[in-house]
Amino acid sequence: MTPAPLTPAIYARDLVFAWPGKPRLLDIPEFRLEAGERVFLRGPSGSGKSTLLGLLGGVLTPQTGRIALAGTDLTALGAGARDRFRGDHLGFIFQMFNLIPYLGVLENVTLPARFSAARAARIPGGDVVAEARRLLAALGLGDRDIESRPVTELSMGQQQRVAAARALLGRPTILIADEPTSALDSDARGDFLELLMRECRAQSASLLFVSHDVALGSLFDRVVSLADLRRPTEATA
Repeated sequence: MTPAPLTPAIYARDLVFAWPGKPRLLDIPEFRLEAGERVFLRGPSGSGKSTLLGLLGGVLTPQTGRIALAGTDLTALGAGARDRFRGDHLGFIFQMFNLIPYLGVLENVTLPARFSAARAARIPGGDVVAEARRLLAALGLGDRDIESRPVTELSMGQQQRVAAARALLGRPTILIADEPTSALDSDARGDFLELLMRECRAQSASLLFVSHDVALGSLFDRVVSLADLRRPTEATA
């Protein structure tokens, strides 16, 4: 008997978005990220990559279209339910990090477990602090003296790694990464990608990754161009 196909990690259809007072930025007939798949999304600056990630992650709302994460239609949920679902199932590495400036490093990393019981329950042994420290150490931030420091005292590269550790905490079903290696040097970039791929494989997590470094595309299951996703009649943004 042929096994039933897995539900896509992300499925979007007839997705249209424009910023207020601006021309239409995105018009995408269909996008799929399969369960366990690791996809590299490429496109020039200003083309709408970060906006697309915000839409697919439920951070932004499209003017029209449907977006489903792991079979749950986000566009059918209210704002509160959408936020709860995203917190339970999605890890997001934002381009600008979105760390809480008045909290220390360890407090920032453990935030997902504080706001999502589902994320906390997926941590091996239930030890949130130990898991946060494991992720930080794997990303080159294992010095205990760093743990309590405000994130504003860290370098940009260190802040980026803290944001990555926070996104990975609690084994999210889907990981969305917006330029997560832009502030890292070549050695740290390699360590980060090794950890990212290893964590995704360990939990069968799906990964949607945006970067200007097209050389990284060979590490992924599939490379997708934003231009190819657009509706054919759409003018280039």
